[in-house]
Amino acid sequence: MYKTRKRLIFLSVNAAILILFIVISTMLMPERIKEYSFSLLISIPSVIFVLLLIGGDTVRSALDKRLRRKIFEKGETRYLTRFINRLRFCYSLDDLYKVFADVLEKEAGCSVLFVDREKNYILYNSPDRLASSRSVRDTLERNFPLSWPEGSYLIDDSLGIVSHAKDARGFFFVCGTQHLFIFCRYTKLFDADAFRQFYEEFSRFQSRSRTIASLTEISDLTKEWQLLADTQRSFLPQKMPSIRKLKLAAYYKPLINVSGDYYSVLQIDKSKTLLLLGDVSGKGLAAALIMGLVVNTLKIIDDKEDLESVIREIDRAIKNMKLQDKYTVLFLGLIDTDKMTMRYINASMSDPLVLSRAPDGYKVKALASNASLVGIIDLGDITVEERRLYRGDMILIASDGLSEIMDSNGIQFGSSDVFQETLRTSADKMPEEFINDIVRLIPEYNGGARLHDDVTMMAVKVG
Repeated sequence: MYKTRKRLIFLSVNAAILILFIVISTMLMPERIKEYSFSLLISIPSVIFVLLLIGGDTVRSALDKRLRRKIFEKGETRYLTRFINRLRFCYSLDDLYKVFADVLEKEAGCSVLFVDREKNYILYNSPDRLASSRSVRDTLERNFPLSWPEGSYLIDDSLGIVSHAKDARGFFFVCGTQHLFIFCRYTKLFDADAFRQFYEEFSRFQSRSRTIASLTEISDLTKEWQLLADTQRSFLPQKMPSIRKLKLAAYYKPLINVSGDYYSVLQIDKSKTLLLLGDVSGKGLAAALIMGLVVNTLKIIDDKEDLESVIREIDRAIKNMKLQDKYTVLFLGLIDTDKMTMRYINASMSDPLVLSRAPDGYKVKALASNASLVGIIDLGDITVEERRLYRGDMILIASDGLSEIMDSNGIQFGSSDVFQETLRTSADKMPEEFINDIVRLIPEYNGGARLHDDVTMMAVKVG
């Protein structure tokens, strides 16, 4: 429904643009064409066409938003939309079962059957006659064995596959060895695109829950901390992406195998890139879980340009974990290389730095905190600030494990003259060389003493 109507909107608006273009061009064209230059005669319709295209894009966007709200937020499909939105923040089977009950059963009136085909085990079933029926389960097992290919399907009254939604009385998904059946008499009223979104989000949930279960099992049962650290590192970028007008490098050194530091780089489009670097309170399994939770939450949020909403979703996800006294500080920066700006929220991080060229050398500007700790207290008001960027700027984001390194006199590295001088003299280099200069300076500064915290850095060269 949605795709078809969206296509109709596209065709209708384009047809309207074409008709308006012909009508307006005819009205504005001079009657005695020979008296005007060729460039003028071409420029009039060109300007009209560009203006109509801009107006058409605006109209299309507004109509599409209205259509999406009508279908996905107001019609029957809203139940699937609510389920998908809740599923994004589920991290265990218990979380999933609660959403089954709250949304699919209570709100939508659906019946749910969740089966592990490999173990032939019922993971969840609604407390009604259909989902609890032995004959229904036997029929589904015969019709859809373990070898059934992954994907989403519609089912009819006889519990077989059906092609058309008008004949469907439910739908099901196959993800690995697990089959999820949802029975609903008004399945035909759901938008087909919602099934795709549901399946994709359910697949992500399975991957996410397996990772978290793996972290917990490794820590609680085997104590193989190196394996836990390797799993944790899989959340971090394996290599920095290649992005137009940006050069990036990162440094990550955990104090012990399992760290509370994390970072991520997500390219939103050809001109916009989102930077994340943060630090979870404490160490060990709980810190690793929060770290993975933050990185994963950022990845699944649709509108990554709404920085305030991103921070609030991360805050809500951490609080839902109910891990006592666990929180994070973090920096979110959205760089736009077309506008040459960076919009950012600094949630109590050690101040990131922007180094800009000046006639007398590089100037250092700190990006002070503008939000509170995330995941433990009320966030309150959040202000998204914007910083103008210039070609050649170097941005340094680092955890407090760097700035709080001390020399023999108890002077912190971040406030030392030698650190500030290194920043200015190395800011002209590429990010990797810039970071290497800082790293080489650390043992000289603290006399090779053992560090007391994780050290994580990200450097970004603009232009």
